[in-house]
Amino acid sequence: MRSTPLLPLLLLWLGGATPPSPDSAVTQRIEARLAEAGSGIRFGIVVADASDGRELVAIAPEGRFVPASSTKMFTAAAAFAALPGLDQPDRNGGAAVRLEARGGEAPDVVLEGHGDARLSSAADCRVDCLAALADAVAAKARVVHDVIGDDREFPDERWSPGMSWNNMATRSGTAVSALTLDDNEVAMSVAPGVAGQPARVALPDYFTLDNRTVTAASGPAALNFERLPGSRIVRLTGNVAAGAKPDVLRLGLDDPADYAAWRLRALLQARGVQVTGAVAVRHRPPAPPGDPAAKPAVAAAPPLARLVPPPLAEDLRLTLKVSQNLHAELLLRRLGRQAGSGSIADGLAVVKAMLAKAGLARAEYDFADGSGMSSYDRVAPRGAVTLLRWAAAQPWGAAWRDSLPVAGVDGTLAKRFRGTPLAGRLSAKTGTLNASFALAGYMIGASGRQLVFAAFAGDVPEGAEAVAAIDSALLLAAAAN
Repeated sequence: MRSTPLLPLLLLWLGGATPPSPDSAVTQRIEARLAEAGSGIRFGIVVADASDGRELVAIAPEGRFVPASSTKMFTAAAAFAALPGLDQPDRNGGAAVRLEARGGEAPDVVLEGHGDARLSSAADCRVDCLAALADAVAAKARVVHDVIGDDREFPDERWSPGMSWNNMATRSGTAVSALTLDDNEVAMSVAPGVAGQPARVALPDYFTLDNRTVTAASGPAALNFERLPGSRIVRLTGNVAAGAKPDVLRLGLDDPADYAAWRLRALLQARGVQVTGAVAVRHRPPAPPGDPAAKPAVAAAPPLARLVPPPLAEDLRLTLKVSQNLHAELLLRRLGRQAGSGSIADGLAVVKAMLAKAGLARAEYDFADGSGMSSYDRVAPRGAVTLLRWAAAQPWGAAWRDSLPVAGVDGTLAKRFRGTPLAGRLSAKTGTLNASFALAGYMIGASGRQLVFAAFAGDVPEGAEAVAAIDSALLLAAAAN
């Protein structure tokens, strides 16, 4: 596909002339640039003055597009608006352990999750560590029976409606649980073996490996893994080059509470604690609002130990900067816990209430999840701009804007807009899902004018340069204002 060189855009920017706005000529240039991306693509773009909301560019402003990961900015805005104490240690989210008596037998160890996204079992963990809970158990008991993962703080809704099943085995679509460990991912290291023989694979025995790889004498690595939902059999195919460095692939989990309990058992055994029973789980089935089963179970006694993770504001920033799907889904469920049972529906109700307060029309959005991995999500560019203007004016608006990726600097925008006038002058949330792309946020025009924008591309054919077209369109709009 042919793309517009950046030089004319730079000259327009540096020319210093600010045409009157709204400028139909600028819109026409943008539309011409979008047309170069190829046929079949639906574009929707709104660029507005951040102070008064006057639209400077409006292309399909009421069109409904798949927002992909730009959905996270809606979830994060609701978290900023509704969750108290974001800048304080997260005392409501940390995992805990307790010992439960078994009537004369060794007690069970129960590992409880409360929605924390950052619990770690890494060997170099220093904060929010599963090892600290294992130490607490080892100091109290030398023999235990079952090790139980308990994620009943949230209903057992591991995936949102509209999640593609082929994503479930990957880190992008790993299951959501109130008991989350290591981002609910498992690392699989693949290194070359002897030429003509399978690769050497390091994979925790939580999974069963079906290794169908070949070590090639030369050439680039081409690896693929498959795992059917509900199965622990990982089929690894493809080839690796002899002498190549190990490649690390990351697998998603189907039952994070079970995996967390499995990891805790290993940590206990490493501390000399004898585990005589099995790994087990406790889930809370979804229930209609008002049903007593819709509420999380209340423990009868204080836990043996409970972790206090760092402030949730730090996780919000991480979630937006790197577009962390699991963390966004946990934020949605924590919003749901604030309002009710901790369900997806309860979380979405909080988001919808915020959007109504922000002034969005009901037809301008539909959400089925908190991360944007659902193909059911829809957003209109004008609605996204309305949210962005409203959020910037809130008491938490500065923290909200600082959490967004910055063009040419960090996060998912680190490599975009480099060498252009928008490098360091645009902060926005990206989105990519199947044939859909999104970018929405704030930018500074050539005149110093503060602008807010939302740009979406839908039904993008394979190979079409929709992202480049969006970036060029925003450079044109910024140069003219």
